[in-house]
Amino acid sequence: MALERWRPFGTSTMRWDPFREVSDIQQEVNRIFDGFFGRPTTVAAAERMWMPLADMYETKDDLHVSVELPGVREKEVNVSIVGDVLTVKGERKWHREEEEGAFHRLERVYGKFERSIPLPVRVQADKVKASYRDGVLDITLPKAEEVKPREIKIDLL
Repeated sequence: MALERWRPFGTSTMRWDPFREVSDIQQEVNRIFDGFFGRPTTVAAAERMWMPLADMYETKDDLHVSVELPGVREKEVNVSIVGDVLTVKGERKWHREEEEGAFHRLERVYGKFERSIPLPVRVQADKVKASYRDGVLDITLPKAEEVKPREIKIDLL
């Protein structure tokens, strides 16, 4: 279920992304400091980083993470685990060579991305599996044995 925020005027809703707002604030603070210290404030599109959206859910035996990577080829994605942090990084490359015409909109971000996700429980890093289909990366992380729930038999006295 997507989080949505009602717009004050009209009946349409828009998807709320709290990280986008934090990123916007950070960019504005950087722009102010760059202007104060006389540094250039423009950033080339190729240098901008974007952060793909991710979902995580837990079952009895596993953690499951799904990461949306539209327009990214499987060979351009790297998945790693260090300690209790899962990291997905890669690059969405610009593939069009437009010689004529002009863009009216260019809203998608291209370039490198990196998403580090803290894991809520310990996992068996050597048994992690990942699959990629239709722009969605699905990662299955088996829980470590010591964090799996165990049923304890109660003896009658």
